[in-house]
Amino acid sequence: MTTDMVDFRALVEKAPGADLLHEMTGLAAERLMELEVGAVTGAASGEKDAPRRAQRSGRRDRDRETRARTLEPRIPELGKGSCFPGFLEPRRMAGKALTAVIPEAHVQGISTRSVDDLGKAMGMTGLSRCQVSRLCQDIDGKVKAFLSRPPEGAWPNLWIDATCLKVRGGGRIVSVAVIIAIGVSTDSRRDVIGLEIGTSEAQPILTEFLRRLTRHGLRGVKLVISDAHEGIRAAVPKVLSATWQRCRGRVQRNARASAGNCGRRVVPAFIATAFAHDTAGAATTRWRAVAKKIRPKVPKPATLMDEAEHDALACMSFPKERRAKLHSTNPIERLTGEIKRRTDVAGIFPNDEAITRLVGACCRNRTMSGPSSAPAS
Repeated sequence: MTTDMVDFRALVEKAPGADLLHEMTGLAAERLMELEVGAVTGAASGEKDAPRRAQRSGRRDRDRETRARTLEPRIPELGKGSCFPGFLEPRRMAGKALTAVIPEAHVQGISTRSVDDLGKAMGMTGLSRCQVSRLCQDIDGKVKAFLSRPPEGAWPNLWIDATCLKVRGGGRIVSVAVIIAIGVSTDSRRDVIGLEIGTSEAQPILTEFLRRLTRHGLRGVKLVISDAHEGIRAAVPKVLSATWQRCRGRVQRNARASAGNCGRRVVPAFIATAFAHDTAGAATTRWRAVAKKIRPKVPKPATLMDEAEHDALACMSFPKERRAKLHSTNPIERLTGEIKRRTDVAGIFPNDEAITRLVGACCRNRTMSGPSSAPAS
């Protein structure tokens, strides 16, 4: 039977290396647990012939960090029901709070080491990469529901981009392409409507990505905006009855890069004058005039303009008030830039599921559910 008094003198006269405060704290914890368990069971430990409401069923170890070092209380277990000591409940709530914080910290791009420091600051002994990954699996359900929802209604404008990440596979580190599609609906909703991980950014993979979107419910696409990616350019006409718009900013940067020192400032300014016109015919006329003018001195940018004429001016056939939001890839580049910032923290992913978890959560958090600044075409 548990004694009612603690032999304080014997405790003080222990070996010189003993930590008195640690021993006293441990004894106090054990005594508090015994009192609580005795109240639940109706009998103290070792007591015979007492009316019992529950039977004891051993103990389990549960380390607890305190300012007086780590305690190692052995929490009693019951054959029926449970009994968790009340004085440890705040520590349990801190653990629950930390568990809720870890997935959000992972999505926000905070490193595992920083999350580990957070756990130590809250009284935990640290978190391994595997523990963080297991906790982050709680995100999977929300991400799966977000990515599997059908794109309801018509989506006239579609932005497509891809970014490469590293993942372990087959004992090697390989590069995979994360393909993302953002759409604007007829009621001015801008949303991430597609995410897929492919082995590369090749045209067959992009074609299958668009086909999957159409099977999932994507319809009404009139304009697809992207950079000058050959795979996207080839996939769009195979799947969608839509016009392809090449990002104007990329056209101007490519022209500046090919103009050399003598024309790197003048050529982009000349090209911009074509975009200032109100009608597609006037813009085309000016575009050709600029190409003709710069050809003798800087032939490479002129050739680029000849090749990009129809693609760079595709949005000119849409109403003037909507063109400002249709001629560049800025909406999707902001999202992919944020994804890269967060995935750079992770570095090399263990598998494709980990990529889907993090990138999908980033897309879910960054989805713009409010009205866009310009209606869809």
